[in-house]
Amino acid sequence: MNPLQSQVEDLARHYSGLTSQQLPSGAVLIRLPEMPIPSGWSKSKTTIRFLAPTGYPMARPDCFWADADLRLVNGAMPASAQINQIPESGETGLWFSWHLTHAWNPNTDTLATWVGVIRARFRDAR
Repeated sequence: MNPLQSQVEDLARHYSGLTSQQLPSGAVLIRLPEMPIPSGWSKSKTTIRFLAPTGYPMARPDCFWADADLRLVNGAMPASAQINQIPESGETGLWFSWHLTHAWNPNTDTLATWVGVIRARFRDAR
């Protein structure tokens, strides 16, 4: 089992319904359905989608998508977000241009690290 498969399995133990899909480019689309999000948003749960890029774990994840209809509780579009197609999937979602604030270390950082970054973004409802 490679590191990506192992990390997907680890995440699946914490996120019921997680799916992964190999894309033609070699990237893997990971879906976390009905992830709870804190107050400040128009919904209490959303499906998160992100790519484990070709070359993972040396290549780090970047950006993510939520449900296309997710907004701030006041109806506004979140900062650094727009409706965008998920590459190679045919799906559309609310794309968050969100990036790591620390260097990615493929020896210690995992998909769970990236999910933690996503969860931190939702704690900052703006």
